[in-house]
Amino acid sequence: MNDQQAIDLLKELCATYSPSGEERPAVHLMVAAARAAGMEASADGAGNFVAETGSGRRTILFLGHIDTVRGFIPVRVESGNLYGRGSVDAKGPLAAFFVAVARRMPVHEARVVVIGAVEEEAPTSKGARYVVDRYRPDYVIVGEPSGIAGITLGYKGRIHLKYDADKPHEHTASGGRSVAAGAIDFWNRVESYCTAFNQNKGPFETLDPYLSAFNTESDGLSDVARLRLSFRLPLGLGVDDVQAQLQALSQGLGTLEYYGIEGPFKADKSNTLVRAFLHAIRRAGLDPKFKVKTGTSDMNIVGPIWNCPILAYGPGDSRLDHTPEEHVSLDEYLKSIQVIEQVLQRLMEN
Repeated sequence: MNDQQAIDLLKELCATYSPSGEERPAVHLMVAAARAAGMEASADGAGNFVAETGSGRRTILFLGHIDTVRGFIPVRVESGNLYGRGSVDAKGPLAAFFVAVARRMPVHEARVVVIGAVEEEAPTSKGARYVVDRYRPDYVIVGEPSGIAGITLGYKGRIHLKYDADKPHEHTASGGRSVAAGAIDFWNRVESYCTAFNQNKGPFETLDPYLSAFNTESDGLSDVARLRLSFRLPLGLGVDDVQAQLQALSQGLGTLEYYGIEGPFKADKSNTLVRAFLHAIRRAGLDPKFKVKTGTSDMNIVGPIWNCPILAYGPGDSRLDHTPEEHVSLDEYLKSIQVIEQVLQRLMEN
């Protein structure tokens, strides 16, 4: 695939709206592109896009994700940038993986697998959870924006929480405290706990709370308050410890339900995969940089189980993730493909 074909693929992929749970049209697009390039391709049992080529004693697996957050952004190219939902997070990295592999074909030295996972942006992480027991790769590159000189080695963990409280309805002049006020008190205690925990800690070491929804309702007999929260967990802080603390902070006034739980993860940087990326990035005339992210990715799911060299890489500025102005530099996108090609070459030579 030449550069224009690579750009056209990314344009078409971003123009194919695929929020979590609605990925099928984008998966069909990528399956068709992979088959046209001579790869074996299909949608697997979870709905993931999967393309394979080559054979050998080693398996190199590219794990991108094909879903996006909601909110369609019309695709346009302006001042060398491609605007569109997923251009950064993370159709740009997925397209770069695919093009790099297509350019290296035919592959004889290794089995190369490219996966566009579904529901990465949802708490279910359906795609990654499906593949984690079906592959045993030797090297894994996760598709997330790192910038073309960046190598991401770690992500914080995550917990989602539903807090629901109710109490019998009462007159506003009764002097009692409303269930809504009690829910606010719970959130304030959570923030205070996290603030105290985070004293003198760096961004990757903090426990980060986020209140995404607060709703109240009443049928005249019972008053209900619902909070929806999430937390980003640092290394060294156990999920059980956080849950125990939250239970204590609720003071028994609400029910707590946890979901979308993923532990924090940080990969090793002393291995063949990292060295291949360092070499390729320097060969592109860039100064490589190691990164850790305060968000969460499919690396959190597959990293501990696959237990092999793993990192995240891809074009794009992660500060644009999920924003209305999401866009990627086309020059950066094309250079990232060159970097990935060089990495593939070195891994297949080892």
